Amino acid sequence: MLTLESFEEASEIVKKVTQETKLIKSSYFSELTGNKVYFKPENMQRTGAYKVRGAYYKISTLSQEEREKGLITASAGNHAQGVAYAASKFGAKAVIVMPTTTPLIKVERTKNYGAEVILKGDVYDEACEYALKLAEEQGYTFIHPFDDPAVATGQGTIAMEIIQELPLVDYILVPVGGGGLATGVSTLAKLLNPHIKVIGVEPAGAACLRASLRKGEIVTLPEVNTIADGTAVQTPGEKIFPYLQENLDSIITVEDDELIVAFLDMVENHKMIVENSGLLTVAALRHLDFENKKVVSILSGGNMDVITMSSVVQHGLIQRDRIFTVSVLIPDKPGELVRVATIIAQEQGNVIKLDHNQFVSTNRNAAVELKITMEAFGTEHKNKIVRALEEAGCRPKVIRASL
Repeated sequence: MLTLESFEEASEIVKKVTQETKLIKSSYFSELTGNKVYFKPENMQRTGAYKVRGAYYKISTLSQEEREKGLITASAGNHAQGVAYAASKFGAKAVIVMPTTTPLIKVERTKNYGAEVILKGDVYDEACEYALKLAEEQGYTFIHPFDDPAVATGQGTIAMEIIQELPLVDYILVPVGGGGLATGVSTLAKLLNPHIKVIGVEPAGAACLRASLRKGEIVTLPEVNTIADGTAVQTPGEKIFPYLQENLDSIITVEDDELIVAFLDMVENHKMIVENSGLLTVAALRHLDFENKKVVSILSGGNMDVITMSSVVQHGLIQRDRIFTVSVLIPDKPGELVRVATIIAQEQGNVIKLDHNQFVSTNRNAAVELKITMEAFGTEHKNKIVRALEEAGCRPKVIRASL
């Protein structure tokens, strides 16, 4: 069903609701990996993610009667917004079932497109089960977020744009949740040029496709645990699985900590906000074992709420030793606090929090404890500050930072 003709048709149809997301050359990641790295910034789409492509194309293939019944789907957020926006363009009612863990920004934006939102279940699979139940009871037309060839065809229009802009692309990195985007991109890429390699990237805490490909059949994970909420899927799509088996070249899995680092990379080097699922392909760039290739990393979405953003930034700074806490023991006498502060200032450390504990020892003259949280330029600078404190006899001990 995923034919070159259907992809060509979808590419024209989705232009009605998408905006151009031209490739962005990344000097930073090109130098880091030894490849020519480009980003496909689908986080800049009107709905903040690529999902509007598959939703709009799927709805365009429905009959008027099917649309008039009302549309329903389940989604962790981006497909929800895609369906809600696309449904509004067709004048159709949309009901969206979202997991209770969905970021608030995605819930509110989905409502803003005129959809009715129902929060149900802790993960996508539980929300989907409830949406299917409502579809049967109320007669709604169900729009699956990934296990639908028409939806996958719409998502695959990304590959058409990539290859038109960069005909000699060697590798395309694509995020994987249920597999709809990976199906569309890998299938069309192989139809246009069998030599293009397409690599799927999954969160390590929700690697359902890797498990399924290894076993040769659909595998349902007992649980998923990842900050990449948009790809927190327990079971890949059954209908699209054969396409993934045939066209996806390999899978890379990424730990949550790597996504935190990738977020900082994108903010500091490209001034772009990319949500955790969209960062999968950015983190995967550090896993590449080849050089001198043209690589496109698909940034699937940018819908991240400010609270999550703040948490990721804080953890990222701590993880990169840009913020750290050190405990020092000093005599309880005038001038000691100034002495320690002077040492830190001389090494260009910037104190942001200080905790003075006089009761760490029964002998206050022997020692009181200072817990100092400070900013540094990175690991080398942190180590330099700690060495200076050691040489001054402060007995520093690096402890877990908290802000």
